[in-house]
Amino acid sequence: MARKTVGPPETVSPHLEENLDFFTEKLGIGISIDVLVKGLTIGGKKGALVFIDGFTNGDVVTLILQNLTQLNREDIFPDPFTKLTRVKIPYLEIETSDQLSELMDQMLVGQMIIFLDGEKEAIIMDVREFPVRGPEEPDTERLTRGSRDGFVETLMFNIALTRRRVRDPGLRVEAIKAGRRSKTDVAILYINDIADPELVEEVKTRLDNIDIDGLPMAEKSIEEFIVEGRWSIFPLVRYTERPDVAAMHLYEGHVIMMVDTSPAAIIAPATFFHHVQHAEEYRQSILSGVYVRWIRFLGIFISMFLAPLYLLVSMHPELLPEMLDFIGPEEVGNVPLFIQFIFVHLGIDLIRMAGVHTPDPLATAMGLIAALLIGEIAIEVGIFTPEVLLYGGLTAVGMFSTPSYELSLSNRLVHLFMLVVTGLFRLPGFIGGLVIIFIRLATNKSFGVPYLWPLLPFNMKALWSIIMRRPVPIHEKRPSILKTQDQDRITTEESGKQIGNEKKGRKKKK
Repeated sequence: MARKTVGPPETVSPHLEENLDFFTEKLGIGISIDVLVKGLTIGGKKGALVFIDGFTNGDVVTLILQNLTQLNREDIFPDPFTKLTRVKIPYLEIETSDQLSELMDQMLVGQMIIFLDGEKEAIIMDVREFPVRGPEEPDTERLTRGSRDGFVETLMFNIALTRRRVRDPGLRVEAIKAGRRSKTDVAILYINDIADPELVEEVKTRLDNIDIDGLPMAEKSIEEFIVEGRWSIFPLVRYTERPDVAAMHLYEGHVIMMVDTSPAAIIAPATFFHHVQHAEEYRQSILSGVYVRWIRFLGIFISMFLAPLYLLVSMHPELLPEMLDFIGPEEVGNVPLFIQFIFVHLGIDLIRMAGVHTPDPLATAMGLIAALLIGEIAIEVGIFTPEVLLYGGLTAVGMFSTPSYELSLSNRLVHLFMLVVTGLFRLPGFIGGLVIIFIRLATNKSFGVPYLWPLLPFNMKALWSIIMRRPVPIHEKRPSILKTQDQDRITTEESGKQIGNEKKGRKKKK
């Protein structure tokens, strides 16, 4: 006998069984072990709870069941639905809907649905309790001093961590769903009277235009939909897992995007110089912060250009002044110098990837094997010269000292590109590689903001604040390139006098 197919009604039916049949067909109730239906009697009327096991708070559900099953007929009549939603269910996060598709979507994100026989609406109760880890400090953004909390995989937790630091009534948290099947929750955060309205609308438009079935890779998939240059090797948005960093960018006028199931927030727009700054610089004294920042700049330069420079002067010793003529290998060995650097570059990346996939107790042993056995033996058999390993190691140190993990990976590609063009074309290749990289950086844009600002277009004051890490009390203006509605971060002298006069006037009235 053929199975009868249940039609897809659009609205809640007054017949309880029809509603349950719809959910059974769409969600596989009876097949999927985590989709549960609990039948019960509420004041003499048949009802049912539909929810996903593992997404709901069991204690809250138990209390609701106890309260509902103890109701008598006179407690809910003559208007059962109104009395239940407004009087008999003592719960804050409750709403109603008559659309079955909306009810199903809400249930799939963890909410519980209550159907009542004879009613053309259903009750939605937010009793969610997702599996979540503690807000620990992120590994990629550790600080010597400072807060130790970080974003987690639950969206509302991340919003709460941010709002704790941004107690501004202008903070807006708007939500959209992306992905036809995954219906991934994405939150857009900005400060209403600071952020450029055109920037906010542009972010919303790009998110609304995402058309794909699912986003299991969360924030990275979102990035590839919303950035202008998908094939750019440089990161066009910034990621952070620190609530204080996210809050700082909100105050500057940026827009933050958070994706459910991801601990990383997306900051837009982002220039190249956003990726070379770190919260550590603002947790130390001013001079120490400047020193740390310059060391980071040096590390970024080393990660891209030190090995190609050494390769160039080894092939063209005449480029060196007499005082530096000791630079260069005395013996190249059995393998050409250019090929040695390529092998070292690939070897460092292999060790890095092996470290990611190696259990922590074995990671130290793996590093010793790579450094002692492979490196020493390779030198003894003549595959590598000691200088090549030295400069390869310095390049790795520079890569790991880069504040942005995404930028460090981009710099590795730049490093490989510079090695190849220098090894093949020597001095013209090195100069041509620098020109190509600069043009690529200069032509990038992040949500309409030039990637090399404040270098291009030139803004001396903003560039100086990047170089020197200015003290917070004199950093009075927000970045002009963001076109914020409120440019002042610190009260100016005139506005301060005005506030003082207003206070004096209030005292006189009293």
